[in-house]
Amino acid sequence: MAARRKKIGVLTFHKCINYGSYWQARCLVEALRARGHDAELLDHDCRCVRRAEARCAFQPKLPERTPRTEFSEYRAKTRKFIDAVARLPISRRFSLHEPEAADEYDAVVVGSDEVWNFRHPWYGSTPIFFGDGLKTDRLVSYAASFGNHSAWDGIAPEWAEKLQHFSAISVRDDNSWHLVRGGTGGEPEMVLDPCLAFPPPAMPGNGERWSDFALVYGHGFPSWLAQRVRTWANRTGVRLVSIGYSNEWADEQRIGASPSEFAEGVGSARAVVTNFFHGCVFAMLNGKPWATVPSDYRSIKIPDLVRLLGAEDRLVDEQTSDEDFTELLNTPVQAEVRGRIERHRARSEAYLDAALV
Repeated sequence: MAARRKKIGVLTFHKCINYGSYWQARCLVEALRARGHDAELLDHDCRCVRRAEARCAFQPKLPERTPRTEFSEYRAKTRKFIDAVARLPISRRFSLHEPEAADEYDAVVVGSDEVWNFRHPWYGSTPIFFGDGLKTDRLVSYAASFGNHSAWDGIAPEWAEKLQHFSAISVRDDNSWHLVRGGTGGEPEMVLDPCLAFPPPAMPGNGERWSDFALVYGHGFPSWLAQRVRTWANRTGVRLVSIGYSNEWADEQRIGASPSEFAEGVGSARAVVTNFFHGCVFAMLNGKPWATVPSDYRSIKIPDLVRLLGAEDRLVDEQTSDEDFTELLNTPVQAEVRGRIERHRARSEAYLDAALV
């Protein structure tokens, strides 16, 4: 049963030039509005963060520099993100460092994304994401993550104390579960990323048959994987399309894709190869054949995701045989994985409804 109508603020990384950040923010705020709440994204702002986001948008693969020939595509991508975020339910703007300037809410939902990642290059250890200064009587986290901050490193007492002010805590990965458990003594609920728990509406097709291409999403892939994917594509006659970032071993670069075009691309693809968390999420959401090798930055959250959903076989390494790799890119999401998603989806919905009562 849905909770009574409330004014709810969603606090997350909603303005990152990143498909996963956009979609998790949109899916969560739309899920809350679908439950009858007056929900909006808290539009925190900081000049330093804006500069960092712009640098990352145009130079996403540092220390490798973006070729000047690609700047126009990254510029188009950034503009599409700004326009897409502007169409979301959003609060009046306030300073990231003056949370007391935000409106008052019946509840504030912190998450999803790496909102508690102390190692995040520009949002790390920002007090607002731990609830400081927000005008609300009810702090709730939904699918919060500590990103690549390992549970072995723990939480400093002053940050663990801030988590004690939350009325309900949920996380999306084992690493974050252990950090909360170790820091507070409480046991958070394990829930799905909003894109899996509250899927976006089906995106209209882009006119290409799904069997025409495989989607490559991410950057910094190891050379052995690039060679393996290229060999598979040449043998099968499948065209490789790299979306959001350039990968020279792909047949086509769609750097300037909008968030909706990204979702359309995954939905239209024959298979997905990714080293990004939400590449895995959207591949499973669409039931696609897929394979992943996590980047160093995502070496915790992707293994935790596939372990939660019983999809460990989708993790590949240099020892994965050509036969096994080919089978992965020919095999859609298995029934048992879909079943786990459905069970965790039900738990996630129940958690969110109960947390807002």
